[in-house]
Amino acid sequence: MGSAKSLSALSFVAIAMVWAPRALAAESPPAPDRAAVLKDLTACRSIADPTMRLDCYDRAAASLDKAEASGDVVVVDRAQAQAARRQAFGFNLSALSILNRAATKEEVDNLTATATEAYRNGDGKWIVVLDNGAHWRQIDDADLSNPPHQGSKIRIRRASLGSYVMNIDGQPYIRVHRDE
Repeated sequence: MGSAKSLSALSFVAIAMVWAPRALAAESPPAPDRAAVLKDLTACRSIADPTMRLDCYDRAAASLDKAEASGDVVVVDRAQAQAARRQAFGFNLSALSILNRAATKEEVDNLTATATEAYRNGDGKWIVVLDNGAHWRQIDDADLSNPPHQGSKIRIRRASLGSYVMNIDGQPYIRVHRDE
């Protein structure tokens, strides 16, 4: 009985050693710190004297405006961030994790679109081009009873272990990978 327990413990340790690095790698990197010009603007709130606080705000707002105009700082509203996340769905963009604050779970995990083009590659796998310009390639051997075509309704969702599955016109899902 003792060796069965030690075998179970050893199995658990082996599984943990295999999966822990993957779990750590899947975590998003920490969000980048705020831009210095934005920190300067928000620091003005702590000034008690109204005249000095207004002067601080004026200087900081001018610096922020100049930085934004020159491209040193980019201001993105929630709608712009969500549009960028939707456009990039399927790509590993962990370096752009700052956009995660503005995205909802549903927008990150799935996408609904319309096919503008569908064809088979040299391996006989389907390539589906969506109305947002994204190219998705079939990576499994599943057969579709109705082939995709221009106008097909497409739903793509995140699956296990960083993979993606595509539903074409309500058919069973096929495994896919985003190429472009």
